[in-house]
Amino acid sequence: MAGVGTLLKQAQKMQKQIESMQASLEVQIIDVSSGGGAVQIKINGAGKFQALTLGADFLKEDKKFIEETILQAVQEAALKSKEKNEAEMQKISSGFQMPGGF
Repeated sequence: MAGVGTLLKQAQKMQKQIESMQASLEVQIIDVSSGGGAVQIKINGAGKFQALTLGADFLKEDKKFIEETILQAVQEAALKSKEKNEAEMQKISSGFQMPGGF
């Protein structure tokens, strides 16, 4: 059952890499802007929103336009954070080899 021992060691190594990656993603800030810079969002690689800034002139716009622009910016920020997270996870999981018949 040497394969199981090797698998456990790989899993432990992968777990440590994931923990390290998660800590790294916490401090990586992604900037997203929408509406020509009227809405600016900062989100970290772990998907936690850090800041939302709205331009003063933007707040004079139509309510529906403001809502749509903010929603678009939030969705884009969430997508970019998810993509960053998945790319980092792919780097880690690509080295994980399943033994024999798995």
